[in-house]
Amino acid sequence: MPELPEVEVVRRGIEQWATNAQIIAVEVLDPRSLRRHVGGPEDFIARLTGQRLAVGQRRGKYLWIPIDEGYNAVVVHLGMSGQLLISQPDIPDQKHLKIRITYTTGESIQELRFVDQRIFGGLYLDSLLPTQDQPGELIPSTVMHIGRDPLDEHFDTEVIFLKLRKRKSSLKRALLDQSLSSGIGNIYADEALYLAELHYARPTETLTRKEVSRVYKAAEQVMTLALAQGGTSFDALYVNVNGESGYFERSLQAYGQAGEECSRCAAQRSAGELEARRGPGVIVREKFMGRSSYRCTVCQPRPRKGRW
Repeated sequence: MPELPEVEVVRRGIEQWATNAQIIAVEVLDPRSLRRHVGGPEDFIARLTGQRLAVGQRRGKYLWIPIDEGYNAVVVHLGMSGQLLISQPDIPDQKHLKIRITYTTGESIQELRFVDQRIFGGLYLDSLLPTQDQPGELIPSTVMHIGRDPLDEHFDTEVIFLKLRKRKSSLKRALLDQSLSSGIGNIYADEALYLAELHYARPTETLTRKEVSRVYKAAEQVMTLALAQGGTSFDALYVNVNGESGYFERSLQAYGQAGEECSRCAAQRSAGELEARRGPGVIVREKFMGRSSYRCTVCQPRPRKGRW
């Protein structure tokens, strides 16, 4: 499933190619991609046609594009396989094309196409509401429950720390909780934990301020690097608006690296910093929360009272 960097890559593409675009036509090829829109396809088409798109916004994995009036924003949820593509009208339709939005920017006519193979994603119109903590900031009503993400300028690790101290949970479960902090999925959670040298089952109430700050700073660093490389693409389902795949997969240190020697341990061994009694670590794949988790056997030791 696309995580924060992948959604942000798409948002930046929409900002570049569709900001101030005037919508001249909307075509719904599969109503299932509008199941989150209460009014149905006809209402969606009527309300969106003629609107002008503003600069795309994002919180966590949610992307929305403010419009002139009416519901105020078209919200995009990519789900597991959703793609938002900028296409020329003469380009043949993609196999799983669900919604076509035709727009004009001056003399140029282009199409914003929503393609979704598994149909878990979709589009819908929603009203924008002010946030409680930042005057003047507006987000869709259906996104109000989503927490800020580590790339948000208003993200506050102290707030996260105080909430974690009151929970009896595990660190990775907390990282994946989108109401606490958004945008971090399985891939970047494992990468952040590896970078911060913390185990995924660490009880949250035992974390110090420094450890909480360290793991979220690690998440910010990992996702910033992923953004610079266009996100992570393991197959053809995630692409940017031009249909291009990201290549951060090549930089992953933990996720998907089971059986490989830990690169940090290897570097320490080469530098003569590895303790004689401690051998280099190996990345292992373990089951946690019904999914795979990857960690180094040395850098991320099992906590004595971990929450599994």
